[in-house]
Amino acid sequence: MSNRLGELVKLLRGHRVFIQTHNFPDPDAIASAYGLQVLLGQFDIQTIICHHGNVERATTANMVAEFGIEMTNDEDLEDMTAEDYIITVDAQKGNSNIRELIGNEIACIDHHPVTGEYSGYEYSDIRLVGSCATIIADYYRKHKIRMSEMVATALLYGIKCDTRDFTRGVTQLDVDIYSYLFPKANSQRIRHFQSSEIEFDELNAFADSMRNVEIFNGVAFAELNFACSDAFMATVSDFVLDVDGVNFVVVYTRRNNGFKFSVRSEYEERDAGLIISEALKDVGGGGGHKSMAGGYADEAKVLGISIDYVKVIQNLFINVINSIPHTEPTVSNEVFEGDDV
Repeated sequence: MSNRLGELVKLLRGHRVFIQTHNFPDPDAIASAYGLQVLLGQFDIQTIICHHGNVERATTANMVAEFGIEMTNDEDLEDMTAEDYIITVDAQKGNSNIRELIGNEIACIDHHPVTGEYSGYEYSDIRLVGSCATIIADYYRKHKIRMSEMVATALLYGIKCDTRDFTRGVTQLDVDIYSYLFPKANSQRIRHFQSSEIEFDELNAFADSMRNVEIFNGVAFAELNFACSDAFMATVSDFVLDVDGVNFVVVYTRRNNGFKFSVRSEYEERDAGLIISEALKDVGGGGGHKSMAGGYADEAKVLGISIDYVKVIQNLFINVINSIPHTEPTVSNEVFEGDDV
């Protein structure tokens, strides 16, 4: 056992430990938490997986059920104390996508860029790879730790989801881990989970959302003017990015007196995480990877610029994109005639 994993095990011994994912966890977050829970269990460290928000998609809920993963909503954590240890997985303390809990965030395992100012971790493993599940699987591989078919399948599915079948944000480590996991995993189960990206009752909403897409020189905007989950927004973002001529996508919907965003990019120069962070800095916040990101804007601040929020949102992003050096083509401002927003 190397010093790194040894450090984590030593740090956690004798403490009550929670593994916390980001809010509304996706397959990568769930697989990572599950894989870490099983891994630590082999060192007699028992953990509780917790999160805020629902497991939104039926396909993800089916994954949780089929693998027998026990997850506790933070609203049901009645006995967590300040002395309990928390490992944040696929998220970092202080980011907008993870709720602050009473426990002590002692460790972090994540694959997102460091954007917050929190530096209180006693253990951190943050690597800019395609999936957090890649990092968890790497622990098993490096330390020759026994892995069940269930864990291998969950981790491989998490990697495939977050890298969009190895077409987004992939690194050499992701490829190496795929080769390590594939013989151990159940491919039939993975095909089952991937068989339906859109649920039947979402079909009409999906069709309506496609009618709201506007494209300006490769930058696509889509307003979803109905109640929808983060998972559905991500599905729309990925779908629009596949449209011919589109290389950057901004999908948004109204939620909780504000606007929720899902952003995708396929150009190296158009860093989704940096662009959304800069675009929303005066009205909210956001962040993520070069290829995918998310954020939130306060409705009052957006409408304070102009009641035409569609133009406001478009200009917030277009202005940042056009300020990036050597990015071609720039997006014409002719599409924004009208109010000065």
